[in-house]
Amino acid sequence: MSVKKTNIDIGVVGLGLMGCSITTCLLIAGHKVIAVAPISADLLLAKKRITAHLKRSFKEKLVKKQPGHYLKSLIITENYNDLKNCRLVIECTIENMEIKKSVYKKIEDVIAPTALMASNTSAIPISLLQEQTSRPERFFGLHWAEPSHTTRFLEIICGNKSDIKKGEYLYKLSHNWGKEPTLVRKDIRGFITNRVMYAAYREAISLVENGYATVEDVDRACRNNAGYWMTLVGVFRWMDLTGVPAYHTVMKDLFPTLNNGTEVPKLIDDIVKKGGKGVANAHGFHKYTTEEAKLWEETFTDFSYDIRALALKYPENIVKKKLAARKKSCTTKKA
Repeated sequence: MSVKKTNIDIGVVGLGLMGCSITTCLLIAGHKVIAVAPISADLLLAKKRITAHLKRSFKEKLVKKQPGHYLKSLIITENYNDLKNCRLVIECTIENMEIKKSVYKKIEDVIAPTALMASNTSAIPISLLQEQTSRPERFFGLHWAEPSHTTRFLEIICGNKSDIKKGEYLYKLSHNWGKEPTLVRKDIRGFITNRVMYAAYREAISLVENGYATVEDVDRACRNNAGYWMTLVGVFRWMDLTGVPAYHTVMKDLFPTLNNGTEVPKLIDDIVKKGGKGVANAHGFHKYTTEEAKLWEETFTDFSYDIRALALKYPENIVKKKLAARKKSCTTKKA
């Protein structure tokens, strides 16, 4: 599939936090977006959220035009028929198979046979979801990070029946969305980043539950170690930069001692059973007043824009660019 036409109409079904930031990202990239709200309450909240994202993006110089320019390309609706001209529809509903199956039927009833479908799921394998559709070969995972319009992250996941050529098309198209995407060619539960990060979450919880450190201690260690380098490089480049043999030596002794439990840890189970949602209701691993929780949300938003500005100075091809510049400089001097 060609990516010459990048300004295709795109549908987003589900307008919670992520649905709104995904919509914002696509509007900024120049797409007409048909945003369908399966929940009526989202009709009232979605435009307000998206407008706020666009206002902040203008203030931070992510975009050059005022929100009104981008909002002209947005339709917020409850009517699935409005998706009929979309070349791609992204589902962003809750992680419930029956709800997703119902949504997929409503989408497929109106879109063209050649249009693509995707889910923003982070929990359900794409191979299971595509079985709920009439054309599984056109179905993919598009796993975003929140806030979607500021982060470089995107995983494009092929299910067992996905057409890899269509996956490669989405990979190329997503570069126009300001992403440095990963194409996951074989489906696996959790995809790439969640498998890596949930192993870290499990070990972090284990260290706290077994009395080696407090929640605050573990968070502090992560901020000042992995948080220091991960915006620039991933785990493999980090090992290259800091000496592969050292990691080989440590792995032999450390791996047998790591937590490999298969049950949900008690520490997080207790929080959820008591209704804890984190800063959303000021009840999580850390203790919050209502004001502190709100300020953490605001600070995270501020950080997402600041870290984006820094990250854009160091794209994944930065060293290749430097090498090309040096070669050009040498050629010019010789001439």
